[in-house]
Amino acid sequence: MKNSLDDKEEGYRLEKDIIGELNVSRNAYYGIQSLRAKENFNITGLKMHPEIIKNLVYIKKAAAITNFEAGLLDETIAMAIVQACDELLKGKLLEYFIVDPIQGGAGTSLNMNANEVIANRAIEILGGEKGDYSLINPNDHVNCGQSTNDVIPTAGKMTCFVLTKKALKQLGRLYKAFEEKAKEFDHVIKMGRTQLQDAVPIRLGQEFHAYATAVRRDMIRIEKALEEIRYVNLGGTAIGTGINADEQYMKRIVPKLKELSGIDVIQASDLFDATQSLDSFVAVSGTVKACAVTLSKIASDLRLMSSGPRTGFGEINLPARQNGSSIMPGKVNPVIPEVVNQVAFHIIGNDLTITLAAEAGQLELNAFEPIVFYSLFQSIDTLTYAVQTFVDHCITGITANEERCRQLVENSVGVITALCPHIGYRDSAEIAKEAIRTGRPVRELIIKKGILSPADVNLVLDPMNMTKPGIAKKKLLRK
Repeated sequence: MKNSLDDKEEGYRLEKDIIGELNVSRNAYYGIQSLRAKENFNITGLKMHPEIIKNLVYIKKAAAITNFEAGLLDETIAMAIVQACDELLKGKLLEYFIVDPIQGGAGTSLNMNANEVIANRAIEILGGEKGDYSLINPNDHVNCGQSTNDVIPTAGKMTCFVLTKKALKQLGRLYKAFEEKAKEFDHVIKMGRTQLQDAVPIRLGQEFHAYATAVRRDMIRIEKALEEIRYVNLGGTAIGTGINADEQYMKRIVPKLKELSGIDVIQASDLFDATQSLDSFVAVSGTVKACAVTLSKIASDLRLMSSGPRTGFGEINLPARQNGSSIMPGKVNPVIPEVVNQVAFHIIGNDLTITLAAEAGQLELNAFEPIVFYSLFQSIDTLTYAVQTFVDHCITGITANEERCRQLVENSVGVITALCPHIGYRDSAEIAKEAIRTGRPVRELIIKKGILSPADVNLVLDPMNMTKPGIAKKKLLRK
């Protein structure tokens, strides 16, 4: 049969496996098992995440060196594998990773794709022709001392760790951006709202400081979950027993992987648990989801506060990024907060997928790691890019409509709350009802009725005073 990648006029080589035979393009670095997986799993039409490929290669390189040191691989074979891995780590031959991210077999197809590409390049390095597995075999040499069941979870955890660190970097930028806006807007008084109804005044800076606090809390939660991801089952092979792995290899493989990759991985104390359980991925996904919920709430707040420009809240201005309508001239929409909302919706859905897949594992292995990785990497990546976009194209450019904020406070009935300690809840409620009925400001009604002196009214209803405790301690006398 023909294959579309590298098949031009170069011809084919015949490869065999336990299923049968297939013609593989002579120039292809993948082999029969990768090709079968490509045929079987045409699911997303997407390529494997490049970061997990990179980490798989680190594992194969670490395994080759460790197996050589343990006396299980000939030096010539080991060094050819290492050289092939180094080329892949520089970005070469990545187009030959052809398996779909979503696949059956607990990731065996991805593992064999890596084994075959590395083996065939190493064969070339030794002067042989691709497909001559008598020189270097994908299973016996590249996969020596390993199983899909310890390689794939380890690569997944390494990838999760790296991608999440990038997300944390962007979240740190968002935290700082909110803190800067909190200082910039600290003098701006606006109306606070609960359940979309007037509540009591708040400083716009206090609102943005609260956003910064929420983001920082999410960062701490994510960092804590990442601690679990560092514990890998590499060395446990099929189910945690370490079958077919040399004792010296088992002791050395994870430290060697840490040395090569720079990722602070630790071999799990219980390799059986680390092989069969995916709860650490659920934990990370949960923190990413919680962060997405936080960001979506903030994005919705910004859309509300910027609504208008004439008939909405109109308290802040978001940077104008693009035309908002194909029919309404001059309309500008809050497109950046909107995209943050959508990313959050997607992450929430991915979290459910990850939860169900982790729960569905049976006995010594969970077969559903591919969908966990596909969903989790997608969630972390989209969170990272959404936060970067949020900072660069929205938060840093927000401005306040100070006069509009002041007018809304002055005309709000919510300021009556500040009078409760001085004239009582019942009388305050009656004044509030009259203000709503007549449309007259609370300040005007209090002074007209002679309930408090103008000076005391000005003191109690000073907007800045209402954004902090203290004034209620001073008991004012009714006239």
